[in-house]
Amino acid sequence: MILVDGVPILAESDSSSPSQVVEILAALMDHPSLLSASHLFKSTPERGFSISEESGLGSSTQPKCVYVFQSEYATVDPAFVDVAGTDEATTCVGLVIRNRSNGKISIAHLDSPAVVEMGLAQMLSQTSDPNLQDEMDVHLIGGFEDASLKRTNRSDAEIHGKMDGYSLPLCIKLIETLWRRREKFHIQTFFVLGHNTRRDADGHAYPIITGFLVETSNGSVLPACFDRTSRCPDEVVRRIRITAHSDDPTWTGLAVSCTLLRHCSTFLTPNYFSIVRLHLMLKDQILLII
Repeated sequence: MILVDGVPILAESDSSSPSQVVEILAALMDHPSLLSASHLFKSTPERGFSISEESGLGSSTQPKCVYVFQSEYATVDPAFVDVAGTDEATTCVGLVIRNRSNGKISIAHLDSPAVVEMGLAQMLSQTSDPNLQDEMDVHLIGGFEDASLKRTNRSDAEIHGKMDGYSLPLCIKLIETLWRRREKFHIQTFFVLGHNTRRDADGHAYPIITGFLVETSNGSVLPACFDRTSRCPDEVVRRIRITAHSDDPTWTGLAVSCTLLRHCSTFLTPNYFSIVRLHLMLKDQILLII
């Protein structure tokens, strides 16, 4: 269920069809509260996030940070993590879910409609209690108007086929999945598609904001970019794993590389390496110790 200002967003048509989801997407794009939130978000100065190497990563004065790469999600506990975020999103969409009851936050950097359902289920399994009627604050940031919303008058197969790799099918799938679940999702930020689009003199579209961070203590979401020092923890291992996941059939349809922060621990599930991928790694003289 999707809500804005505590009110459910419903489709005008009664038929169970993709057009309902498009109606809800359009309603969210035009909602006065979300328009106001988008203007505020766009006007907020981008924060450049960095962890000073001089102070050392173990310094008590440094904020504890979790960076989310493309195709990853991270679930963090505010008791152990101060800041979490992602950047370098163009057609990708960043999803933030914050449980109003326990304060736990999950962030995903989603790059395909195929990972949305399973990815959202993974995120909710670590932030909500299935026995409770948890209510979630939700922020969707990223993607841009690389395809017009008017193109949704095409068939569902065309939207998810010929438009693969565009922002629009991903946004449609996200809205559809949130809308059909039983949890109450309170949309706080909907900075996607046309709201996140600028055009050059030739009319070419570009995203305005490609990254954000979440202050876990209060759930505030701000535009941000991260330098190499803040893309932690375990950047090298996670990058290798993300590169290799395309050869792993067990990851089909999943938001890969879950980084779960609880009690100051990081958990990475096992990954399969094909012979071809292993050969390429050895050829490039990359040594992976397991």
